[in-house]
Amino acid sequence: MRKLFSAVIGLSVLFSFNGVLAVELPDFTQLVEANSKAVVNISTVGKQQSQRNSSRRGDDRLEEFFRFFGPPGSFKRSPNPQARSLGSGFIISKDGYILTNNHVVENASQIIVRFSDRSELEAKLIGADPRSDLALLKVDSQVDLPTLKIGRSENLKVGEWVLAIGSPFGFDYSVTAGIVSAKGRSLPTEKNENYVPYIQTDVAINPGNSGGPLFNLKGEVVGINAQIYSNSGGFMGVSFAIPIDVAIEVSDQLKVDGRVSRGWLGVMIQEINKDLAESFGLERPQGALVAKVVEGSPASKDGILEGDVIIQFNDKSIERSSELPHFVGRVRPGEDARLTIMRGGREMSLNITIEELPEAGQRKVLVDNKAKTDRLGLVVQELTSEQLNRLGIKEGVVVVEVKANAIQSGIREGDVITRLNNLPVKTPDSLDKIATNLTQGRTYPILVIRNQTPVFLALRVPD
Repeated sequence: MRKLFSAVIGLSVLFSFNGVLAVELPDFTQLVEANSKAVVNISTVGKQQSQRNSSRRGDDRLEEFFRFFGPPGSFKRSPNPQARSLGSGFIISKDGYILTNNHVVENASQIIVRFSDRSELEAKLIGADPRSDLALLKVDSQVDLPTLKIGRSENLKVGEWVLAIGSPFGFDYSVTAGIVSAKGRSLPTEKNENYVPYIQTDVAINPGNSGGPLFNLKGEVVGINAQIYSNSGGFMGVSFAIPIDVAIEVSDQLKVDGRVSRGWLGVMIQEINKDLAESFGLERPQGALVAKVVEGSPASKDGILEGDVIIQFNDKSIERSSELPHFVGRVRPGEDARLTIMRGGREMSLNITIEELPEAGQRKVLVDNKAKTDRLGLVVQELTSEQLNRLGIKEGVVVVEVKANAIQSGIREGDVITRLNNLPVKTPDSLDKIATNLTQGRTYPILVIRNQTPVFLALRVPD
């Protein structure tokens, strides 16, 4: 009875005398008044508007991440009839440097910045980085411009209040608020690159908010609003912002060099599920599984092998594979990194000298005519030297048919098998030889190349 009475007394504090719930909420008025003058509206001239989609697969669903572009009916912000309101930005220095999204100003022949007093200046593009979707602009002003205070996105906590200021649908200086829903979200680009650990929020964001600031309650910028997750193109409760820590690193490089240099390890990685963890001798799914080591890369020079599982990078634990590119990309080329890997069930440490990230190439797979069936329920055939060269591999066989007992493994026609149970597969005969030594009913890792991307699968040997 005493515990019940105490609980009732505690609850009564949350209610006013008329029975209405009285929960204290933050007051954003001073934050908005102090910072809105440093938020700007950005328009462009000569830009062909389009909507770019990036996608990822999961459970046979196509999930689209819609970039923010002003709709055809967006308000015009310049006497020039070609100008359209595309997004937002904010001033980071008194001499006129402005941060925004790359997709807001991409391919623009003229960029117009509109300030809170409705004055306009033409901006120069200092540099842009499509990989992080960031752009740095510069306007020449006769007076010092208002600026925003830069915070640390690293210090954000899930559940913390945040606020956005921008121009959704052309409505200047609209304010919306919410909380941080998650941190470190991975949203691969169209080139399947992933160098931004996005902040997920439930702040209402819509077309025109792109490039605008995300504030914490201290009035510090902690992110740049960039994307939404939607089936319709409008806000559905999930928004994403680029962490300000990443944005400032990018803008500093753009300001000095006009381009961004990122660290490169030279591996293709994938997530580890329960079956793969078991096949690699891990206690639980964790780390980044190395599916391919690029020839001539830092990884190949310093001893990383296909099938290694990277569990730490510079003493930072890696729970999911998507975390590794975030860590590697922020290392300056020429610096050393410490990696902890699992190889054959044993933990090892490696020192790797990081190099600069190069541009990725595209390769295609061709099919030969000689096929062979092996005991795994797969019909495979040899690859010619030309086909191997186009794939960028030295050995492997292509799958031309998947039997019923192998369908569950996820192997598809057109996959190129390069390794089975961490042993190289050179020909159909070598695949058969490896398969004869596998135990029935057990699961083994098999490495395939699918759509130019190496992927480990867990293959169960039929009983």
